[in-house]
Amino acid sequence: MDFTLTQDQKVFRNEIIRFAKKELNDGVIERDRKQEFPHDLWLKCGEMGLQGLPVPEEYGGVGLDPLSTALALEALGYGCEDGGLAFSICAHLLACVVPIWKHGNDEQKAKYLPKLANGSMIAVNAMSEPGSGSDAYAMKTRAVKDGDGYRINGTKIWSTNGPVADLAVVYAVTDAEKGYYGGITIFLVEKDTPGFSPGQKFEKMGLRTSPIGEIVLEDVWVPDSAMLGELGAGTLIFTQSMEWERVCIGAMHCGTMNRLMDKAIKYARRRESFGQKISKYQAVSHKIVDMKIRLEAARLLAYKAATRLDKARDVAIDASMTKVFISEALVQTALDTVQIFGGNGFTTDYQVERTLRDSIGGKIYSGTNEVQRNILAKWLGL
Repeated sequence: MDFTLTQDQKVFRNEIIRFAKKELNDGVIERDRKQEFPHDLWLKCGEMGLQGLPVPEEYGGVGLDPLSTALALEALGYGCEDGGLAFSICAHLLACVVPIWKHGNDEQKAKYLPKLANGSMIAVNAMSEPGSGSDAYAMKTRAVKDGDGYRINGTKIWSTNGPVADLAVVYAVTDAEKGYYGGITIFLVEKDTPGFSPGQKFEKMGLRTSPIGEIVLEDVWVPDSAMLGELGAGTLIFTQSMEWERVCIGAMHCGTMNRLMDKAIKYARRRESFGQKISKYQAVSHKIVDMKIRLEAARLLAYKAATRLDKARDVAIDASMTKVFISEALVQTALDTVQIFGGNGFTTDYQVERTLRDSIGGKIYSGTNEVQRNILAKWLGL
């Protein structure tokens, strides 16, 4: 399979790297310390089209194919030191914008996609609940038919961008008898809808510039026109969005691993210990070699999976493998980078400890790695 980049892909990738290095990295240490979401930088990313990469140009997007979208997010992961901002962009794009683009009617797409693509609206995926994270079957949020619409009650949790979101992609049970398959429906709920409110914002060990919190829905009434896709199609739409998220966030992590490797190489060539550069010690050089091996293997998984998005029925296999391997490869690469930097790596000034903290979440969000292994086991007939 040939993954030679086109000239357009190379140009756009380099543009994103230059943009991210120039515009997104100043003050990131302080933002992380204060857990501040950089709304001004979010809008700059919107000007670059990052929040609407695969969205058709007629709706204000860039119109990229899935592989080019993955490559663009890889470039963001390489150039942007602010892991929280990059994660918020991915959560907005892959779990919210993609479902609206894929399943919204003409009116919904015309109303929301241009603003979502340019960053003037921020979206949140409202799926997880206090008692149903990985166990989505236990969803308790209910949407009951009420006149020309639905009345929604429930609480969502771990909602990335929830504290700052303008639009929520809300999953609710509409038919308890059908359950997870056929009984869950999606509704688009705007922040100023009566009864809709953000709950507590969570403090986290990593991704601290990405605001994550609760969403409370108390007798929220939405019209029939707020339904995304068909009645009961929520699970199928969610599954598709998670395939996009697992693959494309994996691609972004490839960029982060590449950045860490480059930092480790530069530091090892400069730092001296016992009379020679530490790059000459196998204990260091072999760690960096393993970084390169993991990076190339991760890219192959991500690129292959990206080419199969929306084409292959079994792309879920590729998505789960990509998610598990790359998230764990990123953690190991981050750990090795801190070790190579030694005491300096343990400080905030060198900006590798933050990437290690950010990397841990990759094994949890988009479906824990344990759940991904369960998915793969079922595909293997186990």
